[in-house]
Amino acid sequence: MDTRPSWDEYFLRIACDVATRATCLRRHVGAVIVRDKRILSTGYNGSPPGQPHCTEVGCLIEDGRCIRTLHAEQNALIQAALHGVSTQGATLYGTCRPCHVCARMIVGAGIERVVFLGPEPEGWAQDVLKGAGVEIVALPYPPETTQPVMSEDLLVR
Repeated sequence: MDTRPSWDEYFLRIACDVATRATCLRRHVGAVIVRDKRILSTGYNGSPPGQPHCTEVGCLIEDGRCIRTLHAEQNALIQAALHGVSTQGATLYGTCRPCHVCARMIVGAGIERVVFLGPEPEGWAQDVLKGAGVEIVALPYPPETTQPVMSEDLLVR
């Protein structure tokens, strides 16, 4: 019996490791873009280059969300673009479901499959992905992985 993780589990574990580099105090998110079992790009949520990180100055909250950081999916797509790596036909692995902005970017970047931890996306993000024919795979959190928590006392308002 093969006790190795499936490829989806393997790349999700790598996304969890990538998330440890996140600089947002509210949530650590990681993303890995893969094609043909090869990692093309990785990204984590954090401030754009040259900007202060939440870990340095606190989160910048508007409408209940931190607006200081780029999302992990966005950073992974940006890194691929900066290095001339096509994401056409790739799979994006993420530690959480994509938001509606990331869903549009995923579709625009030619990603064909999205695998993430947690429940399926709801509303517009799901509609965008499914409408573009992107396969959505939501896997439960493994026992050794816990959902990120928000620490209200660390937020800048």
